[in-house]
Amino acid sequence: MYGFRIVDKLQKIDEDISRDQLKYHSKRVLVSKEFTFDAAHHLHNYEGKCKNLHGHTYRVIFGVSGFTDERGLMIDFGDIKEIWKNEIEIHLDHRYLNETLPPMNTTAENMVVWIFEKMKEALDQMPQYLGARVEFVRLFETPTSYAEARREWMEVE
Repeated sequence: MYGFRIVDKLQKIDEDISRDQLKYHSKRVLVSKEFTFDAAHHLHNYEGKCKNLHGHTYRVIFGVSGFTDERGLMIDFGDIKEIWKNEIEIHLDHRYLNETLPPMNTTAENMVVWIFEKMKEALDQMPQYLGARVEFVRLFETPTSYAEARREWMEVE
């Protein structure tokens, strides 16, 4: 089998690898980051259990695409996390969604579009990620049920 090995020499930039080698390609790539939040809501104009106040542990998955910079990075995962924390999660986590979101029925279908729009607005304000775009947002309301918004659908209509 394979044994654990300590590298003999840690690779050093400008010695073992040149800066122009850091960017391997010029293709568009997609990175994805996932978050969870807990929230309560209820649905209007709906007959079923969800018309009553109840809660979920939601899971959100973002797909962001763009081109790599001179380091070979498209976007810093930490920056996606910062956008999530500062622009989106503050309206969602441990909140009553009917109160904190814009006037809407708080269905997964409505919420996923709002989340997509918030992420897009934030990315558009970050010039270092010129060309970065939200490709999709997937919002799981339960472990087996989700709604999705995709860039091509958001740009049409």
